[in-house]
Amino acid sequence: MNHAKRLGIFGGSFDPPHIAHIALAKHAIAQFDLNELRIIPTGDAWHKARTLTPSPHRLAMTRLAFADVAHTVVDPREIDRQGATYTVDTLQELKAEQPQADVYLFIGADQANAFKTWHRWQEILGLATVVVAERKLAELGSIASQWHNAVSPDVQRLDMPSLNVSATEIRAQLAQGPHPAAAMSAWLPAAVQHYIEKHSLYRTTE
Repeated sequence: MNHAKRLGIFGGSFDPPHIAHIALAKHAIAQFDLNELRIIPTGDAWHKARTLTPSPHRLAMTRLAFADVAHTVVDPREIDRQGATYTVDTLQELKAEQPQADVYLFIGADQANAFKTWHRWQEILGLATVVVAERKLAELGSIASQWHNAVSPDVQRLDMPSLNVSATEIRAQLAQGPHPAAAMSAWLPAAVQHYIEKHSLYRTTE
């Protein structure tokens, strides 16, 4: 008997990709026995208040970050897509390409809180099993209650340790100028650090 392919989707701005992103990917693959996890950097992020780092840089950093993570594939389709890009469109495309696959969409707790603001969020629930990666144990009750009562009782949870890593904080640190590699190694893969330094990303210009 052939089992359906288990396909995971993990999207984000990856600005920059950091160790918590990699940890989430590894835990997702292990816990849900994924055959493949698509890492999808966002293109024109309609919901972002700030301007993202140009997409070629984010795509290059993401490829470096996940180069050694088995079963991951960095997928540039949202960057390549013209205009605003939405998760529901990506899921529809992937379902058309792989109609027999069981699809899992991995999102963070902050994204879960805002899920009902997502474009055509009800359709997303029909296209994929949504899995919430919890950052803090204290959030479990409120998130679970919200999903059950207002979104879907079928949402699952990704069990992973809480990592105190924030892309916002990383960008703030890098804006102050070059940091010793050791100082950033707790947050960024070495290859991503090197790329950021090489291209002088996240520096503030006066």
